[in-house]
Amino acid sequence: MPDRAGLTMTLVDDFQVERPRLLRIAYRMTGSVADAEDAVQEAWLRLDGQSSPIDNLQAWLTRVVSRLCLDRLGSAAKRRETYVGQWLPEPVVRPLGVVAEPDPLDVVVQDDDTRMAAMVLMDTLTPPQRVAFVLHDAFDVPFPEIAEILDVAPDAARQYASRARRAMADAPPPVTNREHDEAVARFLEAMATGDIEAIVATLHPDAYVIGDANGTTGTAVNVIRGPEKFARFYLGLLRRYGDAAFESLLPVQVNGQLGFYTSGWRGADTRTSSPARVAGFTVRDGLVLATYDVANPEKHTGVRL
Repeated sequence: MPDRAGLTMTLVDDFQVERPRLLRIAYRMTGSVADAEDAVQEAWLRLDGQSSPIDNLQAWLTRVVSRLCLDRLGSAAKRRETYVGQWLPEPVVRPLGVVAEPDPLDVVVQDDDTRMAAMVLMDTLTPPQRVAFVLHDAFDVPFPEIAEILDVAPDAARQYASRARRAMADAPPPVTNREHDEAVARFLEAMATGDIEAIVATLHPDAYVIGDANGTTGTAVNVIRGPEKFARFYLGLLRRYGDAAFESLLPVQVNGQLGFYTSGWRGADTRTSSPARVAGFTVRDGLVLATYDVANPEKHTGVRL
């Protein structure tokens, strides 16, 4: 009969096989790197303390992580009631190109449904819709299993997924990395000229800006819509911060596509200084559709550079 140490090592190995999948599920469900990692770690602790045999480890772990994510979605909803300004998902920020030190988060943002635009839209779903949609559409979990997780009938689980699917159909279609990079580069080149018409020419007619700082620093408190307002907002930042903002930008991957990270800069006073922030982009029809300014330090758990 194998001893406890041998059983534990086998359990560790089995869990490590499932871990990337669990992280992918949890990040899509919560939009939070911190919550996703916590949920997966808690699932391991529960597995390690399990005394009865488990027939289907993958299904068991999926059920545990999903229920933990449901709890975290409820907590996030309460936080949002008193949150200052807009709420964005936590971005996953990684170096460009091949990295010497891989990170578990690398596998989390390999798919189009984890791009920033899709994650932002996912935040508009109710928790049951989000869980049903992620499990069924992204991970092929059968509706009877989803119904057990949500404590509803299978038909209700199917309805949750259907409503979520209709909402997610509004997400901008994914573009190639090349198209994304070229559009972002044109926008930055236009910004460097300071010419509002040049900037507007790089923006989609439905362009918008979303900032997330929770009152910790200056950003767009409300969503800014329209190319001209978009351009004037960034020109205002350029006048406020000067060259320091541009010079501090580090090209990175934000949820798998080109974005920028800055560790912040020190200006002449508080108004002209900035803490760390992440900038992500969405591109449509070869033009910048959206920028996401994530300046709340609590949402930088996924910055792994």
